Parts: sequence; C-alpha cells; structure tokens
Amino acid sequence: MSASIPNPVRSAFTTHERDDTVIVNIGPSHPATHGTVQIIAELDGEKVLRTDVHCGYLHRGFEKECEDHTWHNLIPYVDRLNYCSALINDFAYCDAVEQMMGIEITPRTKYLRTLLSEYMRITDHLTCVAASLMELGAMTAFLYLVTVRDFMYEHLAALTGARVTYSYGRIGGLANDVPDGWFTRLREILAEYETYIERVHGLVDRNRIFIDRLRNVGTISTADALHWGFTGVILRSTGVPRDLRKDTPYLAYAELDFDVPVGINGDNYDRYYVRMREMDESVYMIRQLMDMMPEGPINVDDRRCVFPEKTLVYNEIESLINHFKLVMDGPSVPAGEIYVAHEAPNGELGFFLVSTGGGTPHKVHVRSPSFVHMGGVHRMLNGHQLADVVTTFGSVNMIGGECDR
Repeated sequence: MSASIPNPVRSAFTTHERDDTVIVNIGPSHPATHGTVQIIAELDGEKVLRTDVHCGYLHRGFEKECEDHTWHNLIPYVDRLNYCSALINDFAYCDAVEQMMGIEITPRTKYLRTLLSEYMRITDHLTCVAASLMELGAMTAFLYLVTVRDFMYEHLAALTGARVTYSYGRIGGLANDVPDGWFTRLREILAEYETYIERVHGLVDRNRIFIDRLRNVGTISTADALHWGFTGVILRSTGVPRDLRKDTPYLAYAELDFDVPVGINGDNYDRYYVRMREMDESVYMIRQLMDMMPEGPINVDDRRCVFPEKTLVYNEIESLINHFKLVMDGPSVPAGEIYVAHEAPNGELGFFLVSTGGGTPHKVHVRSPSFVHMGGVHRMLNGHQLADVVTTFGSVNMIGGECDR
C-alpha cells in the first residue's frame, strides 16, 4: 500500500468548526496587510474565530546573499530590512562587526549614532501611527504626522544624501560628519513635531470612535507575548518595561535620562499610547545629545576597515593599496561569532555574524522583530471583528523587508 500523502493545509483549517462558518483569505493586499502577508480566517458572520497568518514570499535571499559580499558591502543590504528606520539597522550591524574586530568608535560617532537612532525611532513610529490612523479614516491626523515625517526625511537627506535607505553607517564610524546648520534645523523640526503631535492628541486621544475601535481590541497578555518572543512596543504595551537601551545599554544610552513607557492591557490603544510616548522620550534624548555632542573625528584611525582620505589615495601609494585591498578583499574580520542586538522601533533587532577570518562573512543571520511577531500575531486577531483585523495588524507594524528570509 502506498504511503498516504499528508494534507498540505494545516489541520486547524481542514474542516470548519461549525456548519455556519466560512473560511476566507484576507490579503495579500497592500496596504491593508502591509505587503505580502496572507491571513486565512474562519469567520462566524463578522467575528473572527481563528486565523493562520503567512508572511508570504518576499524572498530576496538577504542572508544568503551576504555570504558573497564584503563586510562593507552589506551595509546597503541591511538598510533594506526595516526601511522606516534604516539607520538603526546600519548601526546595529556595524556595532557587531566592530566588536568582532575589537574597534572602539570615537566619542562623536557614539553620540551621533545614538542621536540618529532616536531620530529614526520617531520617523518609524510616525509612519506606524499615521498609517493606523489612516486605516481608521482619520485622514487629518494622518496628514499632520506625515508632514512632520517629511520634514525629517528631507533633513536626513541633507545629511546622508538619500531619503529612505541611507547607507550612512561605516565599520569604524560614519560616512560623513553633519553639515553646517544641521543641528539648527533639527531644533526647528523638533519644535514643529511638538506642535503637530499636540494637534493629533487633541483629535484622537478622547475621540469616542477612536477609543471604541482600539480599546480592548487586539489584546495580548504578558504571558502570551513572552511565549511568542514578542519584544518592543508589543511587549511593553502589556506592562513589561523591557528595553535594551535600559537593560543592556549600548552607544551613549547609559548617559541619558529617559523613561520606558508601558501600557496596561496590551491592546491596540496601549500600543498607540506607547508609541506616542516613546516619540516624546526620543525628542527629550535628542536634545540631551545635542547639548552633550563632542567635537572630534567620526572615524577611527584603523586601516583594517576605514578607507583613507581621497587626497591620500591620489598621492600616496600606501593609501592607494590600502583603498584597493579594502574594496576588493574587504576588511579582515577575526574568526569567531557574535550576536549583537539593538532596540529597534519594533523590538529586538539582532545580528548573528560568523567569520572565518576573511573579508566576507561565513554566515549572517538577523533576528528581525517583524518576522518573530508574525509567529504569534494570530493571538491578537482571534475573537475580534473582521473590521479589527486591519487595525490590529497595523498596530504590530510589520515591515516586509524584515520578514525576508
């Protein structure tokens, strides 16, 4: 007798729970499911009985592709993980390589990376909250938030030369220092942020429709959040003050005064509240960092990883050879392995790197929060209304680039 072929459909969805239910596909439909995500849902009228969430086929082969490029050339790739906060990806990756090479970045770079990480946290949260409000029909609040975000995008373009994917981090430092007047414009933008964010609070915080759509919807318990490996805003919305910036400080976070906002119920409203409060804390940190910013170089004096100045490349044979070797062979990272995690806007963003001592990595693995969250997001969707699927999914802030495997 031939062996039976297993049913490719998950057992939970081979049959209906009751005769009067229907199984439907929700997505992939952008922006409702934020990319390639498919949600298989069993409905009893408008009530979602159970869901099975698939992150789809956005497969660029990021991790495998990293094995064929030098350590330097991976920076544009990591930009495209969470493209709403690309600089945090840059800095976490560079931090991991620098620790493997025993490099300590300069004080100015340390403060600049911290400042830009918090700037990115604001732009990421602005994107998430704005999109969530738009999905609820709150277009005015959406336009206020993306107006501020556009100010920030233009400001970052003046620093990095790019609008979204910056490729600004460097192993051992940064691509370039801030231009004249950049900090002055930053102070102006932070003041504009406070004006617009106050308008959004006035529009939605006590809006009856907004509260009814978010309060006690998409609820997840602390136990479930920990069980499914949730980090970041989702975990903090349940009341757990878990934040790598406080728990395992890196860059200049140990020197800053800031709070870790938490929620109470772990519902959609708490996730909105935590993001709004985190943006205020980021503004507070940025202002501290501007006052603390030291002068000095932005790159270490280490020819193993830092490109020599162009004037030296053009006029000095040793610098020309150094430049050529770094481009062709890449930095020689000592053999070993490391895991380094930073607090990204969506949670713990970790890089696991393995080196065999050459100029290209042997293995790169990313612990991306969006991919982890997709494993347990069904617990937040089950038992609520069909209309709540999009708003709850929006509060998770899944970024398709991070789900790339």
